[in-house]
Amino acid sequence: SRATVSYVLNNAGAVRISEPTRRRVHDAARELGYVPHAAARSLRAGHSRTVLMPAPSFPAGPLYSGFLSELQWALGRLDYTVVQYGSVGLHGDEAARAWAELRPVAVLVPGRGPGPRGVEILKRSGARAVVTLGPEAVEGAHALLMDHAVVGHRAVRHLVERGRRRIGVVMPAEDGLEFFSAPRLAGARDAVRGTDATVTELPLAHEERAAARLADRWDSLGLDAVFAYNDEYAMLLMRALQDAGVRVPGDTALIGADDLMLGRLLRPRLSTVHLELPSGRDLAALVDRAVHDPGAAPERREVLGATVVHRESS
Repeated sequence: SRATVSYVLNNAGAVRISEPTRRRVHDAARELGYVPHAAARSLRAGHSRTVLMPAPSFPAGPLYSGFLSELQWALGRLDYTVVQYGSVGLHGDEAARAWAELRPVAVLVPGRGPGPRGVEILKRSGARAVVTLGPEAVEGAHALLMDHAVVGHRAVRHLVERGRRRIGVVMPAEDGLEFFSAPRLAGARDAVRGTDATVTELPLAHEERAAARLADRWDSLGLDAVFAYNDEYAMLLMRALQDAGVRVPGDTALIGADDLMLGRLLRPRLSTVHLELPSGRDLAALVDRAVHDPGAAPERREVLGATVVHRESS
């Protein structure tokens, strides 16, 4: 019957359908090329199953890509569909209006998100959950708080404890990364407060020529250590310093962040700050709770941990 087919294709748990009947329905659906109509399903349920994630405004590295893959898998297991939205040129509440047009059931915002007004716009359009991933909470939204100052503090404190006193901190020249690099620099400066160590900013584009130019004037900088923002910039700078005859870590100690496998394959092996991000499963569970209980008070959680992994470069 039509009802039986509907129960099977919608995974209705309240109705018992025999396994042979379920197989026959799914076989027939495959043979006919049937796919569900998302808009019709949303009308019936009163909300969509779409979780919208704005495309990040920063260059996404392996660490973020792995986190996103785990999150998509976990949300898929809960019967949600993750859609990435390219919102280049849109910011804050203006971006929230664009996202609202798609009527998502939840929105996950990495980096800079909308303000309280933007959260209200999304909820009025039917979003049951708005979750931000950044250093500050937004009124009305769930917040996974990630203060990247702890990354710079851990890295530079490690260098200071190993006797280094003139420490450079790489500041990526690429747009969008200042959201992470500025707090890491602040953490680095906090780490040397009350000591005789100093911190020097080192602007650097992620290009071999830019790294070579920086390495060529390394002696004039008088640095004995560098926190290179992350492992990718650390690997770039290490190669340039070695090509310029600078010994790592003999002349200059070096530490990155993210704990990428490539850093372990370098010689010397790259010291790094291992970041403990929220698991995709935990974030998916938060979204699911919020969708089923949209009136619950927003959750606020500190989720970014940082641990130094000492290897040969520092």
